[in-house]
Amino acid sequence: MALMQSVGYGPGAGAVYFERFAPTMKSDRPAVVMIHGACHSGSCYQWTPDGRPGWVQRFVDRGYPVIVPDWPGIARSGYIPLDEMTGERMVEGLSALIASLDAPVAVITHSMSGCFGWRLLELHGDRIAAVVGVAPSPPGNIQPVAPVSEETETAIETQKDGLHLRIEKGVARSERPEVIDHILVGTGDRFPREHLELYRSTLLAVPPRLLIERLNIGGSQVRVSDPRRLTDSRILVVTGTHDQGHSREHDEAIVDWLRAQGAHADFCYLGDRGIVGNGHMMMLENNSEQIADVIVDWLDDACA
Repeated sequence: MALMQSVGYGPGAGAVYFERFAPTMKSDRPAVVMIHGACHSGSCYQWTPDGRPGWVQRFVDRGYPVIVPDWPGIARSGYIPLDEMTGERMVEGLSALIASLDAPVAVITHSMSGCFGWRLLELHGDRIAAVVGVAPSPPGNIQPVAPVSEETETAIETQKDGLHLRIEKGVARSERPEVIDHILVGTGDRFPREHLELYRSTLLAVPPRLLIERLNIGGSQVRVSDPRRLTDSRILVVTGTHDQGHSREHDEAIVDWLRAQGAHADFCYLGDRGIVGNGHMMMLENNSEQIADVIVDWLDDACA
């Protein structure tokens, strides 16, 4: 089915830019809000580096309207001062967008935005029919605090997945090629490496406070204030076999915590389905349609 598209801005300061896609035929399925991760904009859901249509097209083909925002203060969204770019500010802007949409909606998060999704579910459980976390960050409730080897007024040094990181507090961080290759691309064979340089050129700098929170330095990661509000929520966590920062054990621990709060949380380790080789950027890899179908099949049941 072809796409119909409109664009708009969510309400509030740092207004969230979003694009809306819909099946040409009338659909009674909930709109799917696809929230990107760090270094990206919403365009990562629209096209792959090798030029194929992205998850947006696949979901629309399966009958789901799709809404793709950019984070507040990122890419095409309204300006937010760098020192105010925090996780709670991201949640605030995305929350305003979700509150402006017809309910119910489903939410897909990826990577750093995973913790935003758990908080959004807490705030809008009456509007959000389901959340899918694709290699998601955990809530601060269960994430270990990152070690700090040195901190000054202008910088923090820490470790992440075996890499030494220096975060300049007043500067948005553009990731080094080796960090991109290690964390985003990984060791699997699904990423279109012949287009790696093009992909690197599209990546955005990460605001420092967001990166500090993602590492949970000083216990700063976004938390779920009242985990009881997740009770009876429908949740899926999807993890690839070759994601350097998201082992099976890492992401399954998120599912275990969600279940302990009373959520109906499912865990999809792709290797259990015979789908192997995927790293962190599943929506850009050469079997992206196959993974999209796994998620849509789950949504068909969860949102029935």
